[in-house]
Amino acid sequence: MKLLSPAISTFARMRLWSMEQWVLNAPAAQFAVWQDLLAAGQYTEFGRAHHFSAIQSIADYKKAVPISEYNDLKPHIERMMAGEENVLWNTPVKWFAKSSGTTSDKSKFIPVSEESLADNHYRASKDVLSFYYASHPESDLLTGKGLVIGGSHQIAQVNEDVQYGDLSAVILQNSPFWSAWMRTPDLSIALMDEWEAKIEALAQSTIQENVTSMAGVPTWLIVLLKRILEITGKANIKEVWPSLELYMHGGVSFVPYRQQFEQLIGAPIHYLEMYNASEGFFAAQDDIEADGMLLMCDHAIFYEFLPAEEWGNPQGRTIQLDEVELGKNYAPVITTTGGLWRYLVGDTIQFTSLSPFRVKVSGRIKHYINAFGEEIIVENADAAIAAASTATGAVVTDYTAAPIYFSDGENGAHQWLIEFAQQPESLQHFAQELDAALQRVNSDYEAKRHKSIALRAPEVQALAKNTFNNWLASKGKLGGQHKVPRLSNERTTLEEILQFSKR
Repeated sequence: MKLLSPAISTFARMRLWSMEQWVLNAPAAQFAVWQDLLAAGQYTEFGRAHHFSAIQSIADYKKAVPISEYNDLKPHIERMMAGEENVLWNTPVKWFAKSSGTTSDKSKFIPVSEESLADNHYRASKDVLSFYYASHPESDLLTGKGLVIGGSHQIAQVNEDVQYGDLSAVILQNSPFWSAWMRTPDLSIALMDEWEAKIEALAQSTIQENVTSMAGVPTWLIVLLKRILEITGKANIKEVWPSLELYMHGGVSFVPYRQQFEQLIGAPIHYLEMYNASEGFFAAQDDIEADGMLLMCDHAIFYEFLPAEEWGNPQGRTIQLDEVELGKNYAPVITTTGGLWRYLVGDTIQFTSLSPFRVKVSGRIKHYINAFGEEIIVENADAAIAAASTATGAVVTDYTAAPIYFSDGENGAHQWLIEFAQQPESLQHFAQELDAALQRVNSDYEAKRHKSIALRAPEVQALAKNTFNNWLASKGKLGGQHKVPRLSNERTTLEEILQFSKR
């Protein structure tokens, strides 16, 4: 099997040459993508309503089409799910990726056309593999299997032609037959949607496999790896899978989890971050030594970027790649081959490089704390949690935070609910380190904390193990891509979790 490695590495280098063309000419590639999308969209009901045939420039496009969120497109999507064609996209859309937003109880159904799969999701996956092999020509990655722990893979039939499931389900159901040889577990386990039983089945079925790579949400993968060590009695995962060399992660920040992974695995491996959502495969690390992920500029998605000062403005002014700046927060606005026209994804990103264009996810538009002008985003919180953990020897499983608003005789603060895999000796020391780290990474927070005039020290409360999972289960959101909201500008979620923890 190792004979595969030189051949795959050669193929990766050949593919890399064509990829470099759009990497080096990203704005031109984006303009070509936009032209193709508009050409296809003019034959849709949406395109006719917004006069696509008369649009001559990107500026015209922005004037003709307002920025949209899911609820704006929901009536069109519901018609597509009922079987209507040429509503948002000009070819039949038979698949929809179900995505239940982080804070909403209602599910979103993102159109996934054949073009979305071929020209975005699958193409980007091949490019990631090519980048990896180009950087590691002696890799044995494809001589073993990739362990994929996604969400529930159950497929629901809307009608005779239309189906939906989470993104991993849609991709699995449409993958070529030979891809099953390269992944584990088999579909009988991947189709399970009861997570406790699924983890056990995953552990039992993968122990004997030659696993060379892993992909999935960190929290559930940690649970799986711990169970595998319990079953095998091994000291670390490298003793179970000696050829393991890569973990591909995304969806949530890996910063709070890296220490746990290194301890569980027991030997160095490569970590590769991807920015892959139901709406599209946006970016991935092309160089594991570089800061940020390469924006996929030639993969059937047209990008606009909404600066932070425009957030919340329905007529907000977006900019293009040739206008972005390093280190500033932007909200991506996308146009896709699934019929998402000027769609506000809801994430926030920062550019870490402009040549090539690399980005990192900094948080969510609606997931932040700015109750006192402190502008804490998820990236700040993750970094501070990691710093406090290192300083105190703690290991954090999950957390959420919200403001404590001003009251009579007392100024504001932040309240943190934290679940520890390993508690610090002193929770007060952890809170002090958390506070100090937040001041280091966020000057607005530092200013508000000055002499505790606007903000007093944060309050940290440790929760019992599995509190967050049990809370998610009580809402029918256990497993998959469901996540505990990290930050909120109001206290609804935090108070709900607090009450749940007292049961």
